[in-house]
Amino acid sequence: MAAPGSSTLDAVAADTARSVLRDTAFLRLWAGSTASGLATWAMPFVLGLAVLHDTITPAALGLVLGVRTVGFLAAVPIGGVLADRLSRRAVVRWSGLAAALASPVLAAGLGRSVALMAVAAAVVGAGQGACRPAFQALTAEVVDPGRRQEANAAMTLAVRVTTLAGPALTAVLAAFLNVPVLLLSTGALWLAAALLPPPGSPAPAARGAGHRPGFVAEFTEGVREARRHPWFLGGLAALAAVITTGYSATGVLLPMVSRDRYGTEAVLAAAVTAYAAGALLGALLIARLRPRSRGWAALAALACYGFAPLSLWAPVPALLVVAAYAVAGVGIELFNVPWFTATQREVEPRLLARVSSLDFMVSYGLAPVGLALIAPAADAFGAGPVLAACTVACFLVPAAAALVPTARHFSRSAPA
Repeated sequence: MAAPGSSTLDAVAADTARSVLRDTAFLRLWAGSTASGLATWAMPFVLGLAVLHDTITPAALGLVLGVRTVGFLAAVPIGGVLADRLSRRAVVRWSGLAAALASPVLAAGLGRSVALMAVAAAVVGAGQGACRPAFQALTAEVVDPGRRQEANAAMTLAVRVTTLAGPALTAVLAAFLNVPVLLLSTGALWLAAALLPPPGSPAPAARGAGHRPGFVAEFTEGVREARRHPWFLGGLAALAAVITTGYSATGVLLPMVSRDRYGTEAVLAAAVTAYAAGALLGALLIARLRPRSRGWAALAALACYGFAPLSLWAPVPALLVVAAYAVAGVGIELFNVPWFTATQREVEPRLLARVSSLDFMVSYGLAPVGLALIAPAADAFGAGPVLAACTVACFLVPAAAALVPTARHFSRSAPA
C-alpha cells in the first residue's frame, strides 16, 4: 500500500527531474529574454557601423549610448516596483513594446537629428532597464524551485552564445542591409521580447486590495528585504568591487597592453573571445553542478576574475593572458547562476523584483563609473599600480564577503 501523499511527492519529483528545456512556458520566457539581450547588445554595435559609414560622429555615438545608460538606470527601480505591484508579465510586455516603438524613431533620426536619436535611445534604455528585474521575477514564477539553477544557466548561456556569434552574424547582415534596417531589426527583437514570454502567476503584491504606499516607500521595502539577507549584501559588495575595478581595468587597459607589450591587436581579440568562451563553458558546468557550500564556491569563482588584471600587470606570455581571461569567464558564470538562483529562492516573492532591481542598479550602475575613473588613474599613477590594486580588490573583497554570516550557502539556513 502506498504511503499517504506518495503520488503527489512522486509527481513533484518527476516534474523536477524533467529538464526545464522541455517546458514550453520556460522556452517562451527564454526566447523573450534572449531576444531582449540580443537587441540590447546589437544597438551599440549597429550604431558603431554608422560611425564607420560617416552617418554619425563618434561624439554623437557616445551621447546616444550615454543617454541610453541613463534611461536604463532610471527605469530599473521603477520596473522593480511595478513588477511587484502589478504583473511581471505586464511589465515585460509594456517595456518591450516601448523599446520596440522607439527603435524606428532611432533609425529615423540617424544622420538627421542627434537630439531625436538621444530621446529614442533613452526610451530604449528605459525599456531595457524596466524589463530586467521583471524577467528575473518572472523566472521564479514560471520555473519550480528545483529547476531554477538549470533555467538561469540556460538564460545566461543564451547571452554568451549571442556574444560569440553576434559579431559575425551582424557583419554578414551588414553586407546586405543598411544601418537603418538593422536598427529596425532590433525593434523587431524588442517586439518578440514583449510578446513571447508566458503569463506568470499574479504578482504577490497585486493579490491584495487596499491602499498601497508610495513608490519610494515600496522601493525602500525592497531595500529592507535585501538587508535582511547578509549574504546578499556581501555578495553584492563583492560583485560591485569586481565590476568597478577588475572589469573596468581590463576593459580600458587590455587594448593598451595588447598594443604596447605584445605589439599586436590579436591578443586583445583572443582574450575577449576566450572570456566569452569561458563564460559559455561556465554556464554549461553550473547547469548541473551543486556544490555543498554553494555560496563559498560562487564567491571563489567570482574572485577568479582577478586573474585577468593580474595577467595584464605581470609580464607573462600572451598565451597566459588568454588563459587568464578564459578562467575569468568561467568564474563569472559560476557566480552569476547560483547568485540569481539564490535570490529567487531566498527573497520574499512579493519583493523579488525590487531586490533584483537593486542588484541590477549596482551591477550596471558602477560599470560606467569604473570605466570613467580607470583611465585618469592610469595616467596619474601608471597602469602597473592600477592593475595591482584591481587585482588585490578582485581577490580580497569576495574573500571578505565569504566571511559574512549566511554567505556559505547563500541562504539564511543550511540546505537539507
